[in-house]
Amino acid sequence: MIIQHRNILNPDIKDTKLQSLLEITNAINSNLSIEQLIKIFSFILKEQLGFSKFVLFLYQEDWKVLAKSGYKGKIDLQLVDQQLVRFKEITLVESSNSMVLKEFQAVIPVYHQEKPLAYLLISTLGNTDYLEASHFNFAQTLCNIIAVAVENRRLFKQSMIKERISKELEVASEMQKLLFPSDLPSNRKMDLSAKYIPRHAVGGDYYDFIPLGDEEYIICIADVSGKGISAALLMANFQATIRTLFKYQRFEMPFLLEELNKIVMRSAKGEKFITFFIAHYNAHTRKMNYVNAGHNHPFLLNGRKVTMLKDGCIGLGMLDELPYVNVGKMVLNPNTTFVLFTDGVVELENGEGEQFGIERLVKNAQAYSPLKMEDMNNIIFSKLDEWRGNLTFVDDTAIFSCKFF
Repeated sequence: MIIQHRNILNPDIKDTKLQSLLEITNAINSNLSIEQLIKIFSFILKEQLGFSKFVLFLYQEDWKVLAKSGYKGKIDLQLVDQQLVRFKEITLVESSNSMVLKEFQAVIPVYHQEKPLAYLLISTLGNTDYLEASHFNFAQTLCNIIAVAVENRRLFKQSMIKERISKELEVASEMQKLLFPSDLPSNRKMDLSAKYIPRHAVGGDYYDFIPLGDEEYIICIADVSGKGISAALLMANFQATIRTLFKYQRFEMPFLLEELNKIVMRSAKGEKFITFFIAHYNAHTRKMNYVNAGHNHPFLLNGRKVTMLKDGCIGLGMLDELPYVNVGKMVLNPNTTFVLFTDGVVELENGEGEQFGIERLVKNAQAYSPLKMEDMNNIIFSKLDEWRGNLTFVDDTAIFSCKFF
């Protein structure tokens, strides 16, 4: 049977209780550890209030036993949801079917806005009549102080972790920006410009322009599957690999793609893949060789003619070996506009769930390709902003535009 206690005040221990409150609040203000706070709490219960046996359950994202004294049995945390949640007030336990509850004389709950923060099972070696009701009230006050202190520490720790992660992401974002080409050429041979908005602080999209002497260039764009830090790290490693490879020698396209596929497989272990487009352009001969490894099809504009660059292979890191690598070859006419992009552009949705789409991108590129490439990219992004309205970019979004005069 469970009965509620009577509220009786014993003034003889008032000074002791005030001293105990002062001691525990000083400990909190001194920023002592949770373990030290629990030791002080346990000492007050045992030595000053005379409770020889107690168990403190505290909620910290899930229920935990934070203090236990005088009870030798095993504590099953399911006891909280199965038995303790029904206690809303300090309650004396005369009898119970629970093997745990019948070992204690009272259940002391601590609630905040109807949510349970803690439960204290408590008892003495003597009988219930020995106990002052004010002891229970004071034990509840102490539990409340401890529960709030522990919760504040947890929230503060989370805040510190979030702040540290935010600073680390800020540094990572700045480092990632250094990996992108800082000075794209705009001269009598060509006009290049890129615009990139990562979905998060660090992104998984990548574009690059690598000169191979005065007349030959590597132009590429890539997108790693997934988002977040792991995607950004994989892409940073991929970009560094490409630049390292071309720093020392040139490769035939099939061999290069096969080597890059092996590197992505080793790095991602089959958990992610990279779509990739790479072109080798000779400004003197105007010849371009390219491979599209599962990426959104870049396109060439020459007058009203639109050419999609589809030849290539599957995405990198999908299979241990590439089953085929087809190399696209063409000669570019003067005043050809070359537009590369990631799926964040064409898959951007408006309020009705309709995607921006490749046709809309091509039409905008055709309309504004007579402009400088930087201006064209800015206009296209303004069109993307109009399209999404109040919605946010849900993916990394990049456009890399080139005009060959």
